[in-house]
Amino acid sequence: MTMNETMIKKLKNADAILVGASNGLSITEGLHLFADNEAFEELFGDLKRKYGLRCLLHGMTARWPSEEEKWGFWSRAAHHYCAEYQPTQVMKDLQAIIGDRDYFIVTSNGECHFEKCGLDPEKIYEIEGNWLTMQCSRPCHDTIYPAAELLEQMAAVEQNGKIPSEMVPHCPKCGAPMQIHDVGDHSFIPNRKEQKRFEDFLAKYHGRNIVILELGIGARNQLIKAPLMRLTASEPNATYITINLGEVYITRDIQDKSYGLDGYLSDILGELRNVCEE
Repeated sequence: MTMNETMIKKLKNADAILVGASNGLSITEGLHLFADNEAFEELFGDLKRKYGLRCLLHGMTARWPSEEEKWGFWSRAAHHYCAEYQPTQVMKDLQAIIGDRDYFIVTSNGECHFEKCGLDPEKIYEIEGNWLTMQCSRPCHDTIYPAAELLEQMAAVEQNGKIPSEMVPHCPKCGAPMQIHDVGDHSFIPNRKEQKRFEDFLAKYHGRNIVILELGIGARNQLIKAPLMRLTASEPNATYITINLGEVYITRDIQDKSYGLDGYLSDILGELRNVCEE
């Protein structure tokens, strides 16, 4: 792919980079929420046959027969996709593109891979929660609790998709079962601290040269893509670069300051890294 010289210049001269990321990035890294593929069969084949589990997302949103089974699923998923995660080439390329510039990341991906790669958690807004924190399922209050250590302890003793009853976490205030802080129903608690840090980032770079780098977000996405395009329209010095396979969409009002790159994230980010380092 031939890279647009003006786009590269904008990227190199950016005061800050705002990264937006969704399922396309996860799929590139081998995590496909919607697929009943070989990876899903290898990790959850027993639960697939026992419960009719169709994909990872199905397990994340399922009404499990018991808390022991709910946490059995989540501990296995978190151990494999979070605790055992190693930075991929696509993430290394992204970090190199960002370089020493200021940045912020808005993502609907909850597997914590940005943080696991060494990117600053204070510069990440996981808009649909993440798999290594938990909240009251009621919810009786809005505190979000760390869960990584507990999930690893569960994963170590999980058998046949269940954990021991004594390990099931309960709310310290009302005693209701806890749940992973991941969007799924009306009980989800928005992370106001992360949202506030995102708003502060936008205020800091208002009117300055900011590149919005969008990774693997579908054309109809209203959670991240639509707001990023509106932000591009409202910021006079913003540049919008969207990368997606087979589905590049840019609204007419920002086409003169936008670039759509159709292809695999792994290929395009590698090329962007190379030209940025020249």
